[in-house]
Amino acid sequence: MSTERAECVKCRRLGTKLFLKGDRCFTDKCSLERKKSTLRVSRGRLSQYAQQLREKQKLRWKYGIKEKQFENYYRIAEKSRGVAGEELLRLLERRLDNVIWRLGFCTSRSQARQLVFHGHFLVNGQKVKTPSYLIKEKDVIEPKTKSKKLDLIKQNIKLSEKRTRPDWLEMDIASLKGKVLRLPDKEELDQEIETSLIIEYYSR
Repeated sequence: MSTERAECVKCRRLGTKLFLKGDRCFTDKCSLERKKSTLRVSRGRLSQYAQQLREKQKLRWKYGIKEKQFENYYRIAEKSRGVAGEELLRLLERRLDNVIWRLGFCTSRSQARQLVFHGHFLVNGQKVKTPSYLIKEKDVIEPKTKSKKLDLIKQNIKLSEKRTRPDWLEMDIASLKGKVLRLPDKEELDQEIETSLIIEYYSR
């Protein structure tokens, strides 16, 4: 099975877009869109445990996170002062690879991870090579001076025009600089994820 097909199968299996194929996910080439009429995602036939596992996997796959790392995020969220489910989603949104994707520098989170690994991005003027780095309010994210000239990044910015950047981020196209205005509000977090099921999964 090809990588492309394997990634698309994950989306069809869960009946939701995980945005694993970058720009393709925003077009009519999306496998989920083409097969939506034939999809049958019946949660009624699943056991409670299966529903909990399914929701955890959906969120983990969407952000491209390994099992142990995902559990660590949950434990941090669980100990926070806020609502555990909301804090879990907020932590994932704060990942550098996710923010770079949200800003439009990359067409997918996996591509963002690769570019961060190779040292193409700066946070507040300092090179960061850790995709899981958690951004903070007022942080400025941009490619290195040489990396700003890469055709890949220029093309990605152009492709990102068909997407909507979240209000908690600001992008200056001319200078290719992104800024974190604030952390995402509850209403700006992924509303398709039933975090209560994930909490139940880890509370077993």
